[in-house]
Amino acid sequence: MPKQPANHRKPWMDSQVKQLEKLAQGNTPTRLIAHKLERTEDAVRSKAADQDISLKPTNQSPYGTKKP
Repeated sequence: MPKQPANHRKPWMDSQVKQLEKLAQGNTPTRLIAHKLERTEDAVRSKAADQDISLKPTNQSPYGTKKP
């Protein structure tokens, strides 16, 4: 069984939510955000949804539109 993150099942602090928002705005991958906040990916996705924070990349073009 994998080791649980340090903040597993602990309440989110305001500073962590702000860091989540900042990392999400910088197009940081969800897995890396989870690692930096010492949370699971599911916890990060859940909190982002609760706070209306989008984890989708904003500066990438859709698949199949890259010019050769």
